[in-house]
Formats: sequence, C-alpha cells, structure tokens
Amino acid sequence: MNAFPLIPSASLVTSLLPVILVLAAARWLTHRPEVLRPLAARRLAVALLLVLVLRYLVWRVGFSLNTSSPLALTLSLVLLGCEAFLLGTGMIQILLSWRAIPPRERQADRLEACFREGTWQPPVDVLIPTCGEPLAVLRRCLVGVTAMRYTQKRVFVLDDSGRAEVEELSNRLGCTYLSRLDRQGAKAGNLNFGLSHSHAELVVVFDADFIPQTHFLERTLGFFLDADVALVQTPQTFINADPMMRNLAMERWLLPDEESFYRWIQPVRDGNGAVVCAGTSFVVRRAALAAVGGFNPAALSEDFVAGLELSARGHRLVYLPEKLSAGLAAETMADFVQQRLRWCTGTLQTLRLHANPLRLRGLTAQQRFSYSEGLLHWFNNLPRLILLLMPLCVGLLGILPIRMTLEEFLVYALPVLCSQLALVGWLTRGSRQALLPELMSWLLAVPLAITVLRSLVMPGGGFTITPKHRLRQHGGGALSLLLPLLVLLVVNLINLGAVLLQLQAGPLAPTTHWVGLFWGGLNTFALLVALRCCIDPPCLDPTPWLALSLPAQLRAEGISCTLQIDAISERGVEGHLTADLSPFSQATLQLPGLPDALHASCLAQRGRRVALTWKTLGWDSHNGLIRFLYCTPGSWPQRQAPPEWKALIVLFSQLLRAPREARPFRRSLVPKSINSTQSLAPLASHP
Repeated sequence: MNAFPLIPSASLVTSLLPVILVLAAARWLTHRPEVLRPLAARRLAVALLLVLVLRYLVWRVGFSLNTSSPLALTLSLVLLGCEAFLLGTGMIQILLSWRAIPPRERQADRLEACFREGTWQPPVDVLIPTCGEPLAVLRRCLVGVTAMRYTQKRVFVLDDSGRAEVEELSNRLGCTYLSRLDRQGAKAGNLNFGLSHSHAELVVVFDADFIPQTHFLERTLGFFLDADVALVQTPQTFINADPMMRNLAMERWLLPDEESFYRWIQPVRDGNGAVVCAGTSFVVRRAALAAVGGFNPAALSEDFVAGLELSARGHRLVYLPEKLSAGLAAETMADFVQQRLRWCTGTLQTLRLHANPLRLRGLTAQQRFSYSEGLLHWFNNLPRLILLLMPLCVGLLGILPIRMTLEEFLVYALPVLCSQLALVGWLTRGSRQALLPELMSWLLAVPLAITVLRSLVMPGGGFTITPKHRLRQHGGGALSLLLPLLVLLVVNLINLGAVLLQLQAGPLAPTTHWVGLFWGGLNTFALLVALRCCIDPPCLDPTPWLALSLPAQLRAEGISCTLQIDAISERGVEGHLTADLSPFSQATLQLPGLPDALHASCLAQRGRRVALTWKTLGWDSHNGLIRFLYCTPGSWPQRQAPPEWKALIVLFSQLLRAPREARPFRRSLVPKSINSTQSLAPLASHP
C-alpha cells in the first residue's frame, strides 16, 4: 500500500466513519447537559477515551514494531514503553474522574447560612510562617488576614528570620509575633512552634505571600460542623503571571501552570477521598493534627504528608474549589523550575517515609490509588525526555522505531489525538488546553528527569524558599536551564539536516523520512518555545498589576471627568479618559469602595490614555488600597482556557519578539473581578 495515498480508500473511510461519529456524538452530548446529566456525560467521555487508547495500544503492540534488526526492535520497544507509560498515567487521571465530584460550593452556601444563624463560633488561630520575605509582601498578607470577617480569631506571625521590622509590623497590625531560637525543621518546625503557642480549636495556615479575601473563614468554617472533617483546603491562585506566561507575553492566552490541578485534579481527588493538603490557604482541626504528631519536620512536603496521615486515620479532607486567597507565583524561570524540583523531591521523598501511600495503613484502596497517581505524575518526565531524543535515531541511525502507514495513522493514532483535543478541555473544566501544556512541559523535562533519578537513589535536599520581589536590572536566563536546551536544539538541528540529506538522496522509505522530519520539527519547535520561556525581561518594579474594568472619578486642573481604569496596582493606575483633557501633572482619584481620594502624578499621557503613579500613601490609605485590590470577595475570576488554535497562532508570533519589559501601557496583567455590590461598600478594616 502506498504510504501517502492521494485519495482515501473505501476501507479507510469505512474504518474512520464509526470513530468520527462517536467523537462527534460525544462532543455534542458533553455540551448539552439537558440531554445527559453532567456525570453521565463525563463517564461517556472517559469510556470513549479509554476505548480509543486501548485500541491504539493493541495496534501498537501487534502491528507497529520495527523488527528489521535487533537495534531497531530495541528502539521500537523503548518508544512503545514510553508511549504506554504516558498514556497509562494520563488515563489514570481520567479514570479518577469517573466518580461524582462533590458539590462543595452549594454545601458551602448552605453551611455558611447555618454557621451564621447558629451559636457555634469556634476560636481560630491563623499561623503565618515567614522567613525573609520582603516587608511589602508580608504586609499584604497581614492586612488581608486581619481584615477577615470573624471576631474569634488570633493571628500569629512565625518569623524564622528574627527581624525587628517584622515584629514592628506585626504589632502595628494587631498580630502576635513569635520567633524561635532553634530553627530546625524548616517550615514544618516553624508551624509546630506556632501550634505550641496557640490553643484554638481550628488552625488556619497562610504562606507569607498569600492574601485571603474577607469572607475566607465564613466560607470554610461551616464544614467543621461535621466532626469527621479534619481539614478544608482551598485553591491557590496568583496576583502575578508566572514566568512562562509573562516571558512569552501570553497572559491572555495561557492559564497558570497550577490551574488544572486546582480546578480538575483536586475536585476529582475530593470525589475519591484523597484531597491533597497544599501547604497554604487551608483550615485544620487542631485535635486531628495533634493526633498525627503535627507537621513532620523530616518531610520536605510536610503538607502532603500531613494530609496523608490525616486520611489514614479515617478523617475527611474537603476541597472547596473557590478562589478565596491569592499569592505570588515564582518571578523568574529559574525560580519557577527550582520550585517544581522541590515539589518533585518532596513528593517522591514520601516513598522513604512512614507516610508512603503505597504502604501507609488506614488508607482505602481508592485513596491509595489516587495518592499514588500523584507520585507517578513526576515519573512522566523520564519517558518525555526519551521521546524528545527518539527522533535522533531517524536522521543519525536511519531507523524509524515505529512502522505506520498513513491509513494506520488515520485509523488508530488520529482518533486518540482528536478525542483529546475535543474532550480534555471539557473534562478539565476549561482549566487547560490539550496540546499547549504538553508543549510547555519540554522546558522541565531535563531538570525534572534528573531530579526523579536522583530522588530514587538518595534522600531529598533541604527546604528552599522561592524568592519574592527581586529587582532585575537586566534581562537574561539561567545558564543551568539554557545549556541543556541549547545542546538538545543543536542535536535536533543536526538530525533534521541529516533527514533532509537522506530525503534528497532517497535511501530511506518515504514513511521514514517524512515521519522523522515531522517529529524532529515538532521537537525543535518545542525546544525553541522552551528557550524563549527561559529569557526573563528586566524588572525594575516587582509590584503586581491587575487588569480590571472600573470607572473612577478623576480631578485634574480643576476639571472632573471619568477615568475608565484598565490596570491598577499598589504603585499606580492606568486607563483611558472618557473626555478630552489637556496634559496635567497632578490629579486626585476617587476609587469606588475607598473612603478617601488618592493623590497621583501623571507618568505618561497619550491622547486619552493616561498612566498615573500614586504619591506617597499614608498607612491607612495604603492598607485600604491593599484590601481593595486583593481582599474583595470574588476578586479572582474562573477563566476558561482560550481556543487552542488561536493560542498556538499567538505563540508562533511571540517566538521572534524580544522579552517585554513592563512599562506604562505594556504591563504583565492578571485579571481581577469587580462587581458593583462589592466595590461600592467600604471594606472591613483590621481590629
């Protein structure tokens, strides 16, 4: 059979027709809940994906291996093993979504009403572990924590840096300052130190860069009316774009790396009784935590281990998928990668601890299966790295490790790809696209693969804190990230050159050199994207900027007009005037929700577009601005991943552009929600 027929054969059309009909029906049904209940629609999608993946793997094992030589067979088996592992771990995630996802938002509505009407007002201690974070970062956290609408709370600042300025800030905001002399056990030891000084029935933990909204406790405490509930975890979201989004200038087209975990994986795990404690923005019952010995200071991922031990004792962990707090994402690509390496090391370290989910007594089979999936996730980087190198055997060795005609590709491989494109975004609640996250994952393949191998042969390293609010006078990337990618890119380019030469000389079969050319080209593009992600722009002001649409009253040169705000931060505001206004240098701005007008200087003016920078803010005005920006209920929208084809077009266009330095009218923005009922009412101030 010709490997690339110009006209599809009747057998090909006959083979494809059932698959096309099933895909079309699934796509149609999953968007019509009135036809199928959401759970039934999700199960149909899961079953379809499972059938297509199994069908593909059966064909791969039986008909696609290259047996022309021992080396070809070895490479073919290695490729098959990598594919099977990646498809298998992906299907584990999909299969976990077979169970119903608990309707926690509706439960929170009902429990909040019962909580407000009842007489149960449990004392709450809020623990803020800190170790060297800039005061501006810690201040946001403390202003937000003290603004939470609940009177029976105490706030403890656990300072492992022992700074006098942190103690002064804590006292000024009405918090209890604690600092220990023995700083063993990193964050876990610091939290245990705080627990030894607090006595409330419930304990809340926030990292020092996270800012809760005013209704955080009102939405979470009601779950503890059930005596079996030991912990309530809420999602993490961020007030700044992660470096992958920012360096590519793709803030509008990509979602944060963690979005699919908190919008899909955590709710799915909740349905399986295997919620992961994420280390911040959670509430825990003191008695349950004390029963497992507090936080394990020997664990790098003390949060993950604490959740495992609570589950093993029969306690319930609840996940409330509402964005009730927001923190700071890593600010450089090197910090971003280092953070992921720490998560990987900490998770795999549990294999050496008593809390190993494969051995820990008390877990149900379903919980053990769910928690083990979180361990397998990190091993995906080993086969992913092999797949990145596998095209080299085509150009350098003249061996294609898979035998496939065009008809076989269309019948067996294409349905799997199409089903993922059609259904993954829907299954994950719009939290990710199907291809782009995989494309971005090449950036982490080399360092994570090395970390996984190292974690298997030696214990994990020490705890490291992700730096925050660092200035960068010049742009650039870390050599440790760039060098492996550059080596892989050069080797891939050599391989592509070899394939093109073979294509001209004609020593290979058409299938071999065309597949090699496409495969190598795809990997080369992925490496170019990874390299572009590694180049951080200069940063002369790390203050996060938020995108919103909000009218405000501006007064300048004795004239009042409306400024339609497009972007805002603790440093200033940008927007467009609704009327012409001659150039001005000073202005006052009245923001809805703030009692006092803010004074500003004009930084730039282009026609009706203006950029203002705040003049020196007083203590109360600055705190009020922090509460306005970060603490308003409903501040962080639930974005849907944009259409993948549009995002890919934008990604292509961004690859050739230089890194974008933030400046007026060209900010890296994170969307913020505002509605009239929230913005017009003054926010509660701290006690």
